[in-house]
Amino acid sequence: MLRSTKIVATLGPASSDPETLEKMILAGVDVVRLNFSHGTAQDHQARAELVKQVGRKVGRTVGIMCDLQGPKIRVGKFKDGKVTLEKGQAFILDAACEMGDNGRVGLDYKELPRDVAPGAVLLLDDGRVVLDVTDVRGTAVHTTVRHGGVLSNNKGINRQGGGLTAPALTGKDMEDIKTAARLNADYLAVSFPKTGADMYMAGELLKAAGGKAMLIAKIERAEAVTDAALTDIMRACDGIMVARGDLAVEVGDASVPALQKKMIRMAREANKLTITATQMMESMIHSPVPTRAEVSDVANAVLDGTDAVMLSAETASGRYPVEAIEAMDRICIEAEQTQPLNLEQDFLNRVFTRIDQSIAMAALFTAFHLKVKAIASLTESGSTALWMSRLNSGVPIYALTSQTATRYRVALFRDTYPLVVKFVGHDREELLREAESVLLANGVVKEGDLIVLTIGEPIGKAGGTNTMKIVRVGEHRKR
Repeated sequence: MLRSTKIVATLGPASSDPETLEKMILAGVDVVRLNFSHGTAQDHQARAELVKQVGRKVGRTVGIMCDLQGPKIRVGKFKDGKVTLEKGQAFILDAACEMGDNGRVGLDYKELPRDVAPGAVLLLDDGRVVLDVTDVRGTAVHTTVRHGGVLSNNKGINRQGGGLTAPALTGKDMEDIKTAARLNADYLAVSFPKTGADMYMAGELLKAAGGKAMLIAKIERAEAVTDAALTDIMRACDGIMVARGDLAVEVGDASVPALQKKMIRMAREANKLTITATQMMESMIHSPVPTRAEVSDVANAVLDGTDAVMLSAETASGRYPVEAIEAMDRICIEAEQTQPLNLEQDFLNRVFTRIDQSIAMAALFTAFHLKVKAIASLTESGSTALWMSRLNSGVPIYALTSQTATRYRVALFRDTYPLVVKFVGHDREELLREAESVLLANGVVKEGDLIVLTIGEPIGKAGGTNTMKIVRVGEHRKR
């Protein structure tokens, strides 16, 4: 059974050998994530080449997402590697400290003393340790421990409610964008953007490096979740990632479920992609089966309308990378079967100002009411398929393209499946026959099935979809 929701899996030590990767792809991975917080440019290049090689071997189109590290807002190192902080004790975060002890620790993020004032609340190690700022003197931030615990080297720092001024793109990120361009990444995920300007800068750097990846904004700062900020960021990117780890620390864990639903809804209305991430199957790092809560979490993201669900440590370093993908696959399929179809309601208050977008919506509406077998979008850029995938018609969308880059980028679109078609000269009838042949050869349709086709004239011009056609498979060859 076709799965509408796509699966993104992070590569790491547990999943970088050819045998495991092949099993993961066969189990249902649509996009692999290369986490630039770990490893060298050479590591990422080798993994990207392996993904393409294994994908070709098993006949699957698997996209590659490069995920930038973003600013390192972290504590420094301790003499003994870690300390145990007790509730009520004084503790200093000191930008000038070289090696930490039980009373103070250094900072990778030297600007912290300028970003906080007495009364600020700092959350360390994803909120496991909470510090109340009592004073700031020079390079030292004086705090009192509210919630203690073990604090080890290089753990992250968040400020409750946001407000840290670190730029979204660091020097390392700028170099990593060049690496992403060299390995022909299909998607580039930008960490901690606060405004559309952050995404615009990433896009310009990517373009300058010769990259053509789709830009994904990781929403993980408190400043980024207001309606105005989200709208601004979405204008400058192709999609968002609901990055629930750092976001939950900054806005509070109880706020995240409602924010997730809001972000996915806003993105779909703006014709943008969505990925839901962080701790989706966390227990499967050590267990061959997910918890019931994790099953519900994945299913709810599907019901929210996310394009993709993502695995992080579960596949990068966990003991059961293949089983995690298999579990996610079956949960998505089960949830999709219960998803209501409300296409007419989804069309309300939508305005179509472009010809190609209007054709896409007409194709969706027709396919929904005629209950056709498939929608076939003959596309150069993938835009028509993207617009159709924003609304749920219950009909699978096949993006038929001659462009390799387009085939890989649509791998992330919900309910959309890429197929290769040769654009035969400028003869529309010949191209439609070719499209039918590809659909038949891939077992998508059979003789006599009704399909909806979208195509642009002149043929082969990106952004030119201007025709919708209802076709009964086989009629072209009988003429």
